[in-house]
Amino acid sequence: MMYLLLKAAISGVLIALASEVARRNAGLGALIASRPLISALGMIWLWRDTHDPARMASHVSATLWYIAPSVPMFLLIPFLLRNGTGFWLALGLGCGLTFLLYLLMLRVANRSGIQL
Repeated sequence: MMYLLLKAAISGVLIALASEVARRNAGLGALIASRPLISALGMIWLWRDTHDPARMASHVSATLWYIAPSVPMFLLIPFLLRNGTGFWLALGLGCGLTFLLYLLMLRVANRSGIQL
């Protein structure tokens, strides 16, 4: 239980850091947020828990496939915000688009024999 709390605390501090930096400097906050912190932390925690190279390789490969469907969200949200859409609606639409693209990607990967 203590290990789980430690993982959550470290992960939370990094997310809070990105948020606080972004309040002062949007570009620097975006740089921190765009770094694959969650992916790197996930790899660290998975490696610490399993020390399984095959599982790690599968995890990292699957992560790569999930990046592409998330990119359009980062185009849609600023477009919507700049054109008068409220934040929560823009975020919801961006997340909805990402979810639909994830489903599409899963279908394409399955038909192509890619194991995720």
